[in-house]
Amino acid sequence: MSNTLVIIPTYNEKENIEAIIKAVFSQEKQFDILVVDDSSPDGTSKIVSNLQHKFSNLFLEIRKEKNGLGAAYIHGFKWALSKNYDYIIEMDADFSHNPKDLIHLYNACAIDGADFSIGSRYLDNKINVVNWDIKRLLLSYFASKYVKIITRIPIFDTTAGFVCYKSNVLKNIELDKIKFVGYAFQIEMKFKAWKRKFKHKEISVIFTDRKKGTSKMSGSIISEAVFGVIKMRLQGLPK
Repeated sequence: MSNTLVIIPTYNEKENIEAIIKAVFSQEKQFDILVVDDSSPDGTSKIVSNLQHKFSNLFLEIRKEKNGLGAAYIHGFKWALSKNYDYIIEMDADFSHNPKDLIHLYNACAIDGADFSIGSRYLDNKINVVNWDIKRLLLSYFASKYVKIITRIPIFDTTAGFVCYKSNVLKNIELDKIKFVGYAFQIEMKFKAWKRKFKHKEISVIFTDRKKGTSKMSGSIISEAVFGVIKMRLQGLPK
């Protein structure tokens, strides 16, 4: 058993899931993987289940309903804490996050002393995104800028979904009180960790848009982020 768990939430990712699992397991450091599948009708969970016969450190949790990325991650966080992992990493299934960067996120926490580390697309205002159309790129970039201005959080990529947390951070964030389930979930997690004085470190990564499958981005998710950060700033998200 590894000291680090990589959580991969899935919904209809049959084109990517086997390849991403094998890519994570091919890294020099050993990582365990938990796939949290929202009852994908395309058979994603069946693929994972079959791979469990080959990989003893591959785990699968199937949720009955699809009710948001944040809810899937919180399910995974609670599972990880119950198994006493020291480090928990969020990662997409579609190769937008490069498995080779996992070790950099881990080292930022395990060696450099950060409490949570972020795979940043916009570190020092440099854009490292491949294959996004200009509208989506500008939306994402300025969303992070907007969040930084509104909340005053000193993080360049506040909407990043490639993050490593020490278990102590997740234990202190009060997961049951997380309010947002979509795009704003990533913002709220970082904001709460920062408000609790946990140290962070951003690692520059190259984000590559998916080549297989379909994006789960929607207008309602974006609206939640825009109006959610205003509410966070006004309420301050007290401990």
